[in-house]
This record gives sequence, structure tokens and C-alpha cells, in this order.
Amino acid sequence: MGWFSRFFGSGAERAVDESSATRTLATFPQFVVMDVETTGLSPKKDRVLELALVRVDQQGEVIDEWSTRFNPEGPVGATHIHGITQRDVERAPLFRDLATMIVPQIAGLPIAAHNARFDLSFLRAEFRRAGWDVPWLPAYCTLEGSRHYMPHLDRRRLVDCCWDARIPLNDAHSALGDARATAGLLRHYLRSHRRTIPHDALISTQRQAATVVWPSAASRPPLEVLPEEAQPMRSSALRRRPAKPAQPALITQLAGLSLEDVLDEGAPEGSLTYLETLLNALEDGAISEAEAAALEDLIDVFELTGADVATAHRSLALAIAHKALDDGHVSREERTELEALALSLGLTSEVVAALIAEADAARAARITEKLEQLPAGWSHGEPLRVGDKVAFTGFDGRERERLGLETRSHQLGVRVMGNVSGRTSMVVTDGSFAGTKLARAHELGTRVVDPELYALLLKHLQPAQSPVPQKSQRAMPISAAGTPTAVRSAASPSDIRAWGVANGFAVSVRGRLSADLIGAYELASRDQHGSDTSG
Repeated sequence: MGWFSRFFGSGAERAVDESSATRTLATFPQFVVMDVETTGLSPKKDRVLELALVRVDQQGEVIDEWSTRFNPEGPVGATHIHGITQRDVERAPLFRDLATMIVPQIAGLPIAAHNARFDLSFLRAEFRRAGWDVPWLPAYCTLEGSRHYMPHLDRRRLVDCCWDARIPLNDAHSALGDARATAGLLRHYLRSHRRTIPHDALISTQRQAATVVWPSAASRPPLEVLPEEAQPMRSSALRRRPAKPAQPALITQLAGLSLEDVLDEGAPEGSLTYLETLLNALEDGAISEAEAAALEDLIDVFELTGADVATAHRSLALAIAHKALDDGHVSREERTELEALALSLGLTSEVVAALIAEADAARAARITEKLEQLPAGWSHGEPLRVGDKVAFTGFDGRERERLGLETRSHQLGVRVMGNVSGRTSMVVTDGSFAGTKLARAHELGTRVVDPELYALLLKHLQPAQSPVPQKSQRAMPISAAGTPTAVRSAASPSDIRAWGVANGFAVSVRGRLSADLIGAYELASRDQHGSDTSG
């Protein structure tokens, strides 16, 4: 410990496990695991409050640890997250004062971190403020590595990965606590090589790190730290709105949303960490000015293009729309909150309507796939169909709740309306109340059924419409080589999905539309166009 004490001096702490003290002197570190706690999310304007380095051997066993806090020369930020107060750092060293002590601990070693680009962006920013020329730093991201070693996970935060690997996560959101947990995760990966093909990035990072040469000292004076109010503001593609509580149902859906669902909707692979941060920002129902600026910095850090961000935002909104529809319908409150969230993401309310329609069509497709044909000898008239609109009247809410007809209708894709119009398929009533809905139904000739018959109709729910006539189901065009040619359509995927559901096709819930479906849609459209013009 004497060498470490002389080397690091005051303001830094190092710990070495007694069980590994003998090995420490003989074993050269193979990785340095890093974690930082920061005043905010933006490496350009926020500062490192705490840094921890845990060096491990080739098997991932800890050799030594080091951590320190820094004076950020300004506010400490979210104390409720990292637990660090202004008083904790008022006498802490500045980063530039310990820079020459940090370099020997990371030089020549691959850095490992959970969400490595984030941690490295802050480390580089601090070295540059201190006047150092920072070389390229090979790093292995344990978050990205979890896709190789833990492909089954939905969310890939450090706590999720550690829980799956049975690694203790003590003192979470402290730099040393998180670094120790990340070192345990790295050890889990390295031990997995006995039964799993090694991750290429994990192997190549070690080779690359050996070639990196650090300067021996700073090459220029430290940069002046601007007061927060003097820092220039940037315009953002993200729209801010005043913080307000979002609808509890939607917040619950956001908290339970899987990033895999967002990727399934087409979000770029490289946007995973950006989306994780964006989800965290949205969980209080609003994106603040600070969060929007930090997210834009992450766009720079992860080198996302404008198209990448737009696709990521649309995919997130579509995944949320799917989530909102899981209970059977999107309420007025949920739609309002979806539109507000979409506005925060730079999307329009028209896009939200299209996304809800697309999600609704996908849900209808899921329901349709599970439906059975009407039983032989059906004698109850026109069946109830997915997407039909119905209205209830004449028996009180408690009786409806007991029968569960409205809830079941929502779950099966039947739309329960508050009034009766020419598009209402039927009105459900026990005849105990002759109100305006029933009068309107008689005026329009709308079918009226009692609750028992409606329950039977609901039990034998049918697809939205009869299948497409056989004349429209033509074969796909075949190329000269004997293979199907690509089928394209100018129509939107949501329109094609909705048409497919309405016409009895087995439409995939998400992802790319089949060529058979697109071809049938185009042929049916041409048939319809021909009949329109010939009339």
C-alpha cells in the first residue's frame, strides 16, 4: 500500500483485497473497469463528480481498486441520484490535479464500462479541459456485450444485467459500487467463454489497447470553465414541454416498455443507449431543457444521423402505441398523452393517429389469428366482427361490470361507443330504459340485442370482413429466372395492414409486410380502380 499511497497522495482512495494481495504484485492487469458519476448527462457542459477504476486480470478477478471524488467547479446536480452533495466535494481535488495519476492506471489497458461511450465521453472531456491531448481509447461496452452474452434480456441497464448474472450490485449509483458490479459482469462474460463463443469486440479491444500511446503531460493550459448561465444554448430537434404528471396508465406502460420492442419497430441498433436515456427522461412525462440538451449531446457521442434519430423516435412512439392498445383500446386520456409525448419527440399529432391505426391493425391481426369459424347451424344472424362499433344502454354500470361485456369487447377489438350513429353495428340493452340511444337505433334501423345474445356473439367473434374474393388472389409475378419478383406499393404499411386484416389475411403483427399481402393489395386496388372507371 505504500507505493499506492505515495503515487496517489491525498484525495484518492485505493483498496486491494487481502486474498489477492500476493497475486497483485505478480499479475499484470488485463482490463481496467471504469465508472463515473456526473453532474448531468451532457459531456460538453456537465462534469465528472466521481471516478472509480477497478483493474482485473485475464479471468476477471479484481487486482486493485481506486476511486476519488472531484470538485466540479459548479453545482453537483442530482444529489438524489448519485448521493453526492456540494459539501462532499467542496474540498475535493480538481480533475486536472489528478490527471497525471490517472493516466498510468489506464494506459495500455482496454477500458470496460457499462454504456462505455457515455463514460468515455466524460473522461475525454475532463482530460481535454485539463489540457491533455487524448488518444483514441479502445473500450469494451458491457451493455453492448450483453446482447452477445445475454440475448434474452429486455432491458440492459446495469441492474438488469447484474440480476441476470447473479452479481451483487451494492452502492448503486456510486462510481465504485457500479465499477465493482461492472467488473463482476465482465468476469461473468469471460467465464462464459467455456460454453459461449467469445465476443469478437472483447478480444479485439485487448489487442488494440496495447498500441495506444499517452502523452506524459498536458500540452496546454487548462480550459476556463464557463458559468452555466454563460454557456450557449442550442436549438433542439426534441420539443420541450412544461413538466406535468402524465397519465398513470401511460407512465406504467413506459416503465414496462422493452427496448427490444422499440428495436423490433425499426429503431437503429446504434440508438440503443440513446433510447435507454430517452426512456428514463420520459418516465416523468416530460423532457426538460436540460434533458433535451443532454440527449442532443448523446446524439453527437453516438454519431446518430438525423434520420437515425427520427426513426428511433417514430419506433418508440409506435412501441408505446402498441403498449397503450394492449388493454384493448386507447382512451382519450392516453391519446392526449401520446400526442404530447410525440410532440416532445418532434412528431406531429397526425403521425400519432397513424401510429395508433397501425398498432390497432396489428392488434386486430393478432385477434383474428385466434378466431374460429362459426359453429354449424348458426342461427343468430349476422355475427359480431373485429372492429365493429357497439353501444350499451338500458342496464346500469354495475350489471355491465358483472357481466364484463364492455371490458371483453375492448379486449377483443370491438369498439364500445358513447353514442349511436349510422356506423354502429348494434345496440346492447336489457330493455329497462328507453333513452336516446335506443331511440336513435330505431330511427336508423340499427340492430338491437339483449346482453345474453351479445355475449354469445362476442364468444363467436369473427374477422372484420369476409375473405377477399378468389378473383383478387392472383399469383405473385414471376421473373424469367423462375423466382418471385419484388412487390412494391405506394400505400403506407398501416393501410396495407388494415386492408389485410379486413380481408382475412394473416397479417404479421410487426415487421416487414409479406410480398403476398402487398401483391394482393395492389391487385385488389387495380380491380377496384377498374370497376370504378368502367361504371
